[in-house]
Amino acid sequence: MILNNLELSVADLRPGQKGIIKEFGEDEIPVKLLELGCLPGNLLELVQIAPLKDPLYINVNGSHIAIRRDIASRIILEVKEDATI
Repeated sequence: MILNNLELSVADLRPGQKGIIKEFGEDEIPVKLLELGCLPGNLLELVQIAPLKDPLYINVNGSHIAIRRDIASRIILEVKEDATI
């Protein structure tokens, strides 16, 4: 088994999937997210997706936060995926 590192946005995750925040896209991120710990190097987990696919519920540093899909697409993560040869 090999672990591959993938770069995905939060909007690309499946519920329960986790990743390390790597960077933010070109657009600005709301300051409130930064204040809640949504910073590069922190672990982020997608907890749930609302029935109409927006908003997304994430867990960062123990804080459960609801964010819009367009903002989630700007947060780039490094996700470890299992792959077999």
